[in-house]
Amino acid sequence: MTLNARVGFRSPNNRSSSNRFAQRWLSGGLVVALVLVAGNKAARGDHQHLSGTASTAVSVPASDASALIDEGLRLEQDELWTDAISHYEKASRQYPQDKTLYQRLIICRLRYDVNRRFQDQSYLGSLKQLGTGQALDLYAEVLANLESHYVENVDWARTLLHGTAALEIALEEPCFIQETLAGVDPAAIERFRMNVHRQMIGRSTATRFDLRANVAYVAGLAHTELGMSGTATVLEYLSGAISTLDPYTRLLSGDQLDEMFSNIEGNFVGLGIELKADEDSLQILSVIPGGPAAEAGILPGEQIVRVESAKTTDNDPDYVADLLRGMEHSYVSITVVDKAGKSREMNIQRRRVDVPCVENVHLVDPVNKVGYFRLTNFQKTTTRDVERELWNLQRQGMRSLVLDVRGNPGGLLSAAVELADRFLSNGRIVTTRGRNTRENFDYSAHRANTWNVPLVVLIDENSASASEIFAGAISDNGRGTLVGKNSYGKGSVQGIFKMQTAKFGLCLTTAKFYSPSGRAISQNGVLPHVEVEPTYIAARPNKDGELTLDGDDAVLQRAVQQLTASVNVPSQMASRNLIGRLP
Repeated sequence: MTLNARVGFRSPNNRSSSNRFAQRWLSGGLVVALVLVAGNKAARGDHQHLSGTASTAVSVPASDASALIDEGLRLEQDELWTDAISHYEKASRQYPQDKTLYQRLIICRLRYDVNRRFQDQSYLGSLKQLGTGQALDLYAEVLANLESHYVENVDWARTLLHGTAALEIALEEPCFIQETLAGVDPAAIERFRMNVHRQMIGRSTATRFDLRANVAYVAGLAHTELGMSGTATVLEYLSGAISTLDPYTRLLSGDQLDEMFSNIEGNFVGLGIELKADEDSLQILSVIPGGPAAEAGILPGEQIVRVESAKTTDNDPDYVADLLRGMEHSYVSITVVDKAGKSREMNIQRRRVDVPCVENVHLVDPVNKVGYFRLTNFQKTTTRDVERELWNLQRQGMRSLVLDVRGNPGGLLSAAVELADRFLSNGRIVTTRGRNTRENFDYSAHRANTWNVPLVVLIDENSASASEIFAGAISDNGRGTLVGKNSYGKGSVQGIFKMQTAKFGLCLTTAKFYSPSGRAISQNGVLPHVEVEPTYIAARPNKDGELTLDGDDAVLQRAVQQLTASVNVPSQMASRNLIGRLP
């Protein structure tokens, strides 16, 4: 199964520990480990390889990137890991050869990752249940998948290096120490942390089998010197190896794997709301009709400030959001604040909710019969749902269409191809290329069941992956006009692999994709024909919690102008411009 999925998240952000961070960053153990065997490899593809010397890693270079590094370090001092990750990713695109930027990005990813994992009850359950041998078998299974399916050749020395770095970072984090090393002398932990990378010097890293032996060796040392379970050591090596390959490859705990497949199917157990984590609250972006939240009277634009005993003012909002998950038919207690600032306590049952991928379907210009809908993601039901809404709009007399994929992070590759095929009668849709030839495909359109309605597609900097496949196909084939801002630039395909050794999954980058013209999407994105500065999206909350009207969405209004100015279709031509068949 192949899935296009952009990773986007916030991170734990304890602002009270900047001094502790400064000590950690200057301590040197991690920095030395990161550069021991990295060599001097240039940027390649979607990511760079660590390189440089210890001195460059701990000093700010005299370059144009210095100000960006300073800003990133300030975010790190406040432990705003996701903000720092986003900052360094953007900065690395601007200065792709700057080694320090990339090294800081890797470290922030590792710090975020360990804090996130140790808030995941499914992961903690596996940590307690798996024996060391089982954990090593899981590590070996993941390495075998990397060797067979990863988009690039795997550098085993680099893989071990990042695993060691992940363990060093974990040994500094309170969440890890409390769970795995409670009561152990901090001085002993620090001695082990500072020396663990030295234990790898001279050990073979020629094959994945060598890596399994090396990790088993370190697990034995950690158990002997600290009394730490071998499983905890192995899982850190596993997590570090995976989370630093590229921004989209990641290890999935049992719960995350289940959630991933639920997203693909278009349903999940929850309240039926879409959330955005703000600084000290969870903003409700949309409420699924018929879901538990809708039945309870929750509205878009309101905010959740408490889930069970956790308040968003005292905890990372992402952590609070995770508490909304739970067993089907169980209840969750929350506090909701409306747009007037009035709070209300609610106790809502979690249920299985079907997630619509098409929203806000209507004639945005009733006079000129311009149809509109927003596509929120690409899932198994996308083509069916879009087809249904297209016919609904046609029955209202639609003559042209605005299809909105702003903020759409992607989804199934197959769904993007199928949707593009609905609007293209011929021509290439997308090409995928991987290291494994089984990942090489050329997708083309077919004439049957093609909608010929004049088309504008809205994109922005958060349109990613499958959204970019669709938009690129429409643009390169001259089928429609793109309006908005340059898209995200996530041009890789991920496969979801269910591990056999334990209840874990692997979201692994297996290929890169290219638009019909042969243009790489990675880091380039898709360019709009008409550039418009972004505004709030129609029917979505603005900064004040009010729903944005069509007239206040400047990008949408520019699209309507584009259609009505260039294509004013007479009513007698409407049937010819819609579709080549009847339902």
